[in-house]
Amino acid sequence: MGPGVGPGRGLGYFLLPAGGALSLTGVVTGSGTLISLSWIMWVLGILLVLGNRYRRPADPRELAAAAAAGDARAVRRLRTLALTARAEGRPETAERLLRQAVKAGDTESMWELGRLVEQREGLAAARPWFRMAAERGHAVAKRLFRPGGALHPDGAEDPAP
Repeated sequence: MGPGVGPGRGLGYFLLPAGGALSLTGVVTGSGTLISLSWIMWVLGILLVLGNRYRRPADPRELAAAAAAGDARAVRRLRTLALTARAEGRPETAERLLRQAVKAGDTESMWELGRLVEQREGLAAARPWFRMAAERGHAVAKRLFRPGGALHPDGAEDPAP
């Protein structure tokens, strides 16, 4: 597993209410087995929730190194960190992380980097990133280069494959 990634990330939040429902069912039906199982679910749920709470956050440098080495999970984590940074109003951090994911060949990061550049500098500045994504098969980016698309309005330029 990559840095900061562990099993049961959301499983703990599932086990707690499921354990409660199982416990209630056990009480209503008088089943000691269901009540025992519910306690196991509760304990596991609490341990997973607490374990995730104290987990070390992902280090972007470690993720970038893992992404460069071909770790697809690290690439996705970089993109997720970048999108979180963008949503939090940190576009410089988002751009840096997206560029690292792009270096690893992530098509979705190419698209997202294009969107980020477009917001800041306009469509013309974002064109290379959108083209790169389109050439690698990104469906929405390919639409921009079709005749009549935002980056191919008059049909004068060859659309991306």
